[in-house]
Amino acid sequence: MAAVCEIQDNPCSSGEARISAAQKREERLKRFRDLHLKRSESRKLNHQAVAEEDRILKLPTNWESKKTRLEWELKVEEKKKECLEKGEDYERVKLLEISADDAERWERKKKKKNSDPGFSDFAAAQFRQYQRLVKQIKPDMEEYQKQKDDAGEEFYATANSLMHGNHVPSKAGVDRLVADVEKQIEKRAKYSRRRRYNDDADIDYINERNANFNKKAERFYGKYTAEIKQNLERGTAV
Repeated sequence: MAAVCEIQDNPCSSGEARISAAQKREERLKRFRDLHLKRSESRKLNHQAVAEEDRILKLPTNWESKKTRLEWELKVEEKKKECLEKGEDYERVKLLEISADDAERWERKKKKKNSDPGFSDFAAAQFRQYQRLVKQIKPDMEEYQKQKDDAGEEFYATANSLMHGNHVPSKAGVDRLVADVEKQIEKRAKYSRRRRYNDDADIDYINERNANFNKKAERFYGKYTAEIKQNLERGTAV
């Protein structure tokens, strides 16, 4: 009877072994598929990252600042549109949203900023001088009103006006003009154009490049070659 049980037990144990092996094989295949999917996903993400990095490298150097500026301008336009729809003044709303600390900081920055932009050419320099001279003018309102009353409607010239050349300046006006011109001449005399070359210096170069080289050599080795130069000039060099 025991032998029969042993014979019957063997097929059961072998069947369980085959089921266990099949389950393990299925688990391995499932893990393999999961790993394959993860690898494919990682490859896809790496490709996207490389493409994004290449896109960023091809952008201009100031792209981030431009992007920030454009985003800020877009927000401002949206805020203006919102205020327009509500019937509110955008400038007033903007000032209400600014904190006291920000307003104080911007005011300090505005004071530190140099309001003089300088000039880039002679026309800009002339216009700059014109503005400076105009600011110094102190008009005589009484004389202005007197001329206006004397000229009548012809004071404001039109295409048909014939007053050109009839104005005679007053002696005080001529004196002011003379004083201003003399002041400009005196101020201009204090400055002189910086000359690039000294006409009295010895010429020891053949062109501009050689002159620059000689200046550099003199700067670094002049104190060591001073005696040799003097001997050459005197004709006593050995």
